[in-house]
Amino acid sequence: MTAFHTKHMRAVIPAAGFGTRLLPATKSMPKEMLPVLAKPVIQYVVEEAAAAGIEDILIVTGRNKRAIEDHFDEAPELEAFLAAKGQTSSVDALRSTTRLGRLFYVRQSQPKGLGHAVLQAAPITGDQPFAVLLGDDIIVGAKPATQQLLDVFRRKGRSVFCVQRVPEADVSKYGIVETEPLGDGLHRVVDIVEKPPRHEAKSNLATIGRYVFTPTLMPLLADTKPGLNGEIQLTDAMRELLRHEDVYCLEFEGVRHDVGNLEGWLEATLSLAAADATLAPRLQAILKAIGSPQVLAPGAGRRE
Repeated sequence: MTAFHTKHMRAVIPAAGFGTRLLPATKSMPKEMLPVLAKPVIQYVVEEAAAAGIEDILIVTGRNKRAIEDHFDEAPELEAFLAAKGQTSSVDALRSTTRLGRLFYVRQSQPKGLGHAVLQAAPITGDQPFAVLLGDDIIVGAKPATQQLLDVFRRKGRSVFCVQRVPEADVSKYGIVETEPLGDGLHRVVDIVEKPPRHEAKSNLATIGRYVFTPTLMPLLADTKPGLNGEIQLTDAMRELLRHEDVYCLEFEGVRHDVGNLEGWLEATLSLAAADATLAPRLQAILKAIGSPQVLAPGAGRRE
């Protein structure tokens, strides 16, 4: 078994999609820049990579995504303005976004699928293992999901990705894996199929947007032909990877929010607000008020 060093592992964050599930908000704003509380979605993802000890982070963007680069850049004029007003906590919050690691950017010129987006990182990842974190998934837990994968990777030396059990009615929305359980939430992957019909799914274990790959994946991805929806599917390359080496998946500990759709964004916003000691009391008051008959009555929301 090849020994890989994870000290200099790089992270790839695909963030080039159109965000069609959140139109019209995403017509001119990247979906990854939609705020969840006081931070954009993608900042949570970058922070997770940094918390797992990854310093080099490549974000794959597309047209109209320049706001992502601007967000993680320095803003000296804004900092000076805030400092002059004595708003030091706001200055610290701004500066923290520039200290999360070494960020690089590359464009996916055409929307050819997730696999194609990851492939854009090949010149950066080279012959080293790398992590992939989807730019519209927020995962909250005591230990970062990416760190959980790295712990497995260091033991097994093979690719590993996050999975979670989904309702049977939803299996056709995900990549679904067939596995050999190994205990403690870890599985050896037997097969993986992108969005299978419900009656053909071998399990309800769905791939979730966190992965750690050996460098074996990249050349396989380069040879992957367009599949479902005419796109280059990451799942297809992962399926081919199974023919070359063992692959594992992990039922991670934590809560995942798919912020790429309105329901997931709302859930993430409310859940994170409820977990915030400052915001939680106000949230409870708002929810209580919304639930009262007086507020729901016609015209009750108007103030004279």
